[in-house]
Amino acid sequence: MPIDDLWYLKKRDPQTKKPLPSKRHGRGKRWRVRYADADGKDRERLFDLKRDAEAFDVLCRSGAAPEVRVKREEARLTFGEYAQRWRESRESGWATETRRRIPQNLRKHLLPVFGAKAIRSINLTDVMGWLGRLLDDGTPKSSVSLYFGLFKTIMNAAVIDKVIPDNPCNGVKLAQVLRGLSRAPKWVPTGDQVLKLAEVVPRRFRAAIWLGAGQGLRLGEVLGMESGSRCADYDHGELHVVQQLRHSPEHFGGFYLATPKSGSSGTVDLDAVVAEELAAHITEVGPVEFELPDITTGERLTRPVAILFTSSRGKLLTDTYWSELWADWREAAGWPKEGTFHSLRHFFATTLMSNGVEPQEVQKALRHANLRITLETYVHWLPKKDRPRGLVGDLLRRAEGTRRALPADQDRS
Repeated sequence: MPIDDLWYLKKRDPQTKKPLPSKRHGRGKRWRVRYADADGKDRERLFDLKRDAEAFDVLCRSGAAPEVRVKREEARLTFGEYAQRWRESRESGWATETRRRIPQNLRKHLLPVFGAKAIRSINLTDVMGWLGRLLDDGTPKSSVSLYFGLFKTIMNAAVIDKVIPDNPCNGVKLAQVLRGLSRAPKWVPTGDQVLKLAEVVPRRFRAAIWLGAGQGLRLGEVLGMESGSRCADYDHGELHVVQQLRHSPEHFGGFYLATPKSGSSGTVDLDAVVAEELAAHITEVGPVEFELPDITTGERLTRPVAILFTSSRGKLLTDTYWSELWADWREAAGWPKEGTFHSLRHFFATTLMSNGVEPQEVQKALRHANLRITLETYVHWLPKKDRPRGLVGDLLRRAEGTRRALPADQDRS
């Protein structure tokens, strides 16, 4: 829930280093707090004073603000409790086989995973993690589809009943999941294999390996790295991924700078070790300056660019030439043929994921367009959580006690 200063831009004056005034400077309320209300919808509220905005932000984060407060009984309602209500309200119209199958699938496949969770807390990451585990365990695809369909139906009913604001299942493309999560990498190097590769590549390219493994950059983004604060801000510990090097004799007569793949420009944290490698590269190898067409702003301009990674003769690198170099390095490092530069990006992502970094943060680091892409690619590396013992039996025992307490005319079992 960030607090925004509407009177000033985040961009700074290159001379004074002070924030530039916005078009709204001096007009209207200055401070904006963005938050999600009790129904999960994005809202904002404006304030004259920063201290008032900060106080409201704290209330929103703690859940004390009326705007975000959820009724206590709604917040505590578990999936298991709602699923039981859902089943009891519908089973009178089910065929005999359906009456047998749905409770069985609930008991064996949904309640052990989601039964004790507050239904409002179940998110896309939980759903994708569950599907990934089913596939890892060798569950038939037809069964995965059946269990997911049941879960999605119950969650849809919860949306209609206004128990939850939206259905996390809607963000899942089941066809891609059942194809075995087609984005999943074919091979991911270990830490030792990454270090072995860094040892065998020439000194002038070692920092490129670190940018791939330590920052998750794509090859074109690495080859487009230039010296200066446009790409790396050492003082603030930020890496600005704003361009990639492309080659097209037909359109630009050779090399040019374009925006990263799928418009995935962004600013990410600059790893301290990667920063050291970059600084050493600039000192020991040094950049080479070229006059290059730059279309990152949507308009073509030509400007001097101090490119960090070039050939031993100081020439820019094409994908073809890089592939020739890579084949030798890969063999020297003992990597399989599936090992490409992009494998370093996979190493970066899976290392974050398997060490408990939130998938949303991994998405930001990779600059993926949405969380679904991150989860479909790396869901197998989500940390596995041990299931508490006795969870289902305890849940059903409590449900049994509730049912026995009902008047006879309300007990439809």
